[in-house]
Amino acid sequence: MDVLDIGCGWGGMAIEIAKSTGAKVKGITLSENQFKTASERAQKEGLADKVSFALQDYRNETEKYDRIVSVGMFEHVGVKYFKTYLSKANDILRENGVFLLHTIGQRGKPTATSPWIRKYIFPGGYIPSLSEVMNATQKLNLNVTDVEVLRLHYAHTLSKWYQNVIENKDKIISMFDQRFFRMWEFYLLASKYSFVNMGNVVFQIQIAKNINNLPLTRNYIYN
Repeated sequence: MDVLDIGCGWGGMAIEIAKSTGAKVKGITLSENQFKTASERAQKEGLADKVSFALQDYRNETEKYDRIVSVGMFEHVGVKYFKTYLSKANDILRENGVFLLHTIGQRGKPTATSPWIRKYIFPGGYIPSLSEVMNATQKLNLNVTDVEVLRLHYAHTLSKWYQNVIENKDKIISMFDQRFFRMWEFYLLASKYSFVNMGNVVFQIQIAKNINNLPLTRNYIYN
């Protein structure tokens, strides 16, 4: 299969998909650092024939794909562009295509992003509620075939990240400064708390080009 990874980060998932399945994967990012690192990683893994990366806006993609996956990118699309994003993903799916959207979300009603997070960590970032995403899919008449809510998973992830930061405190301060370290420490702890007790979750939303593209039961997800 041909797979597109929208917002590929440092290339880890694209490389793992190619290694695990033999699929041909293209990852796209707007970060020059991520593009450079991801490309080097694919070369070192001997997967340059299977995995490619591009410094590219998702709206400029023209090829068709059997599968599209996006992890941690939707939070940066902007609520005004939800329909644009979802419509584009659907347009570049082949007829047998399936799209998996993985995003941090909030289980309550739509609310504004924390001003501190928006200023210092994720300028322009926005955490969607499920109703906002579903409103966009309904208007586009997309086939939403599965919604999974990962509840405390990210709290555990943030705990690991926090431990890594503490273990590398001196190195981080030498690379940046004390203020940066305190800011990052606060960000990780506040984010963990948001998943434990403030209603943040992760949504995994599956969208199929056609209603009959998937098995009738969910067993295949875990098998």
